[in-house]
Amino acid sequence: MVSINFLPSSPLTKNNRFMLKSKQLIALSVAFMMIVNITDAQQRGSRVAPPAQKQEQTTASDSVKKAPEKGPLAIDKFIKPGTKPMVGLTTVYNQDGRFFININDTLLERDIIMVTRISKAAAGIRSDFDGYAGDHLNTAMFRFELGPNNKIFLRKILNRERSKDSTQAMFTALQRSNLAGISATFEIKAQSADKRDNIIDVTDFFNTDSETLFFRKSTKGAFKLGAPIKESSYISAVTTYPINTEVKTVKTYMLADGSATATYELNNSFVLLPQVPMVPRYADSRVGYFTTGYTDYDQNPQGVKDIRMITRWRLEPKPEDIEKYKRGELVEPAKPIVFYIDPATPKDWVPYLIQGVNDWQKVFEKAGFKNAIYALEAPTAQKNPEWSLEDARFSAIVYKPSDIPNASGPNVNDPRSGEIIESHINWYHNVMSLLRNWYMVQCSPVDPAARKMLFDTELMGQLIRFVSSHEVGHTLGLRHNFGGTAFYSVEQLRDKDFLKENGHTTSIMDYSRFNYVAQPEDNIPRELLFPRLSHYDDWAIEWGYRRFPEINDPVKELTKINLWTIEKTKDRRYWFGTESSVNDPRLQSEDLGDNQMKANELGIKNLKVVMANLGEWSKMPNEEYDNLRTMHTEVNNQFRRYIGHVAKWVGGIYQESKTVEMEGDVYIYVEREKQLEAMDFLNRNLFVNTPVWLIPTEYMNKFPSRNELFLERAYTAALSSLLSKRVIMNLVAAESALGKSAYSVEELFNSLNETIMFNLGTSREVDIYKRVLQKVYVTTLCDLFTGAATVARMGAVVKPSSNPKDMTESTAIAYTQLNDLYKKLKKTKSRDFATAAHTTYLTRFIEKTFISAE
Repeated sequence: MVSINFLPSSPLTKNNRFMLKSKQLIALSVAFMMIVNITDAQQRGSRVAPPAQKQEQTTASDSVKKAPEKGPLAIDKFIKPGTKPMVGLTTVYNQDGRFFININDTLLERDIIMVTRISKAAAGIRSDFDGYAGDHLNTAMFRFELGPNNKIFLRKILNRERSKDSTQAMFTALQRSNLAGISATFEIKAQSADKRDNIIDVTDFFNTDSETLFFRKSTKGAFKLGAPIKESSYISAVTTYPINTEVKTVKTYMLADGSATATYELNNSFVLLPQVPMVPRYADSRVGYFTTGYTDYDQNPQGVKDIRMITRWRLEPKPEDIEKYKRGELVEPAKPIVFYIDPATPKDWVPYLIQGVNDWQKVFEKAGFKNAIYALEAPTAQKNPEWSLEDARFSAIVYKPSDIPNASGPNVNDPRSGEIIESHINWYHNVMSLLRNWYMVQCSPVDPAARKMLFDTELMGQLIRFVSSHEVGHTLGLRHNFGGTAFYSVEQLRDKDFLKENGHTTSIMDYSRFNYVAQPEDNIPRELLFPRLSHYDDWAIEWGYRRFPEINDPVKELTKINLWTIEKTKDRRYWFGTESSVNDPRLQSEDLGDNQMKANELGIKNLKVVMANLGEWSKMPNEEYDNLRTMHTEVNNQFRRYIGHVAKWVGGIYQESKTVEMEGDVYIYVEREKQLEAMDFLNRNLFVNTPVWLIPTEYMNKFPSRNELFLERAYTAALSSLLSKRVIMNLVAAESALGKSAYSVEELFNSLNETIMFNLGTSREVDIYKRVLQKVYVTTLCDLFTGAATVARMGAVVKPSSNPKDMTESTAIAYTQLNDLYKKLKKTKSRDFATAAHTTYLTRFIEKTFISAE
């Protein structure tokens, strides 16, 4: 009883130490103590139950203390007899409408990569390239970890910082500052007697709208998806295989504007990564590979080191073939690279897509592997019921019913080592229209098969093969090599024997198209007009995939690889040029040859042939003039591309990647002679001689158009480059370094003013096309002065930006040129109405620019 518990310390027994003789007094004392105890309890705010009820509570409390703690059930007690297990990476149970998986202790602390793809896409929801079945949505790396209180944690693992030596204090410090976030906590529902098997319920986890698992916030924003609709979302299937578990979910969202719903089927692949990561290879700027990286705290004892590892497949000799491989014999890899062709692919194109993959087989022999890569048609459900297009174990070329004229070759890689795990090439149906346009515009003068809107199957198939090979190169880890077209002369590009031996580019990874330099009289056969795998591709694959079993360490192999690369790249056929250089004119998209002025002169010659024949070549029975309009635009686009190639030579700077063991400069100013040649090309083909052949009257009357707009775009292509801050500052720097041997800013403006502003101070009439040219020139100069991106479109006065803060040489030069133009425009007295109005407009535009800058 509560009152008896208080008795030993009661005031009565402590202060009055004598034996009471009277039974009545004893009874009175006991009653008194009960009252005191109850009063004390009430004063503390406790609720005191009647003695009988309190006795029951005490008994219940005692029984809880004696009972064993509640924990996971035995697996055979939890899993019902009728529930069939699916055995694989994680044994899966579908029981009572819920999904349970078994996390065996061999999976704890193992790295698992998750890849999320759209299995079925919502109707009508697109965002540029995205929104199709097969699209990649998310990738993350996870680990299962045993937590306290019968819990299993799922932690998201980042690999941004590393220290490998656990004996060092830095390792401990890094661990303390890189605690992996817990993405999910699961209660262990059932457990084996030895606690090695742990059953968890994943139903609620996959029924969430987690950004880690499914759509990122940015993707939902692009698709305009609003809140998920829980009652219309569910898990549709969970399957498991030896190294992966696949989860399919249906997700329904209300659109952000509330107008409709969007339903997707998404697939999450959870793939067990190798316990021992692949030995990485460190990146080298002289060979173009995609990379993944981290900050290393071990290699530099006095700082940190940023490590970049190339992405590549884990091609390794079989254990029994290692000695053969060391002797230089070709061996088959333990695990070849296999691409499956999407069953939805039109049958006509399947053989050509396969050829595009198989073309790389010969290249991999340079790295010591035979049959290293090949493509197969996807198996039917009868042949292989386990095959799935979304399964991250299988790489595929995914055919997408899209109007996007493109293709892309991404990959998913192990962030620990750069090992490529899988790739899904995105093949958009409408890429064929792009290929047709390119080939007709560039090669129809030399290939009669290109003189129609609907190509023969064989011709289109070979064009598809070329793009397939290019995209496969990306999936192998290769970046664009914009240096692939930089070193062959125009004469070589027209030589049939040279082209048979070398092709017209050193690499299929360049953004090269077709041999537009070839002329009809050169009699170049069709197969020599296509890009193909060539010298650099051989070298890049050998560099990235050649194994050195005797070293097997990325740091120790650096010296060997550096010396190897130095020797190899002395031959310009093995040179890599980055796609991100803004200054090197050799590194451009869709160019050809070591001299774009000569190459593009021949390209324009061919374009004139195409333009003259478009009326006939674009005809389709029973159709209007949409084809003519499309191809006319394509010819104009190609012309602007040629102009842009040449303009980049002015103010250009060559860039050469070198290690300290190599001689020579890294940055070299483009020769004065090349820049003068570029300006001469622009004057002849654009500024002085108006290219009216781009706007033939017989075509322009067939569709709505404004002739001057086509030329305005060409003028802008040239002048936005020539009058950019980058070019002006490069010219200033070159003059400072080279003196009078440099092409100077003064020479550039003298040339532009002489050819473009030819009427200043005179009464000469200026035709509409020259007026457009002058408008573009003046507004572009104003942009240079203000640092803005103002636009003057056919007479519209656009307010320039506010005060320029960049008071560099380019700003001062732009001001001086504008001020000089302003003075001369004020003195120009035009006789005809249009020229006078134009002169007034230019004068006022410069005034407004100066006023806004004050």
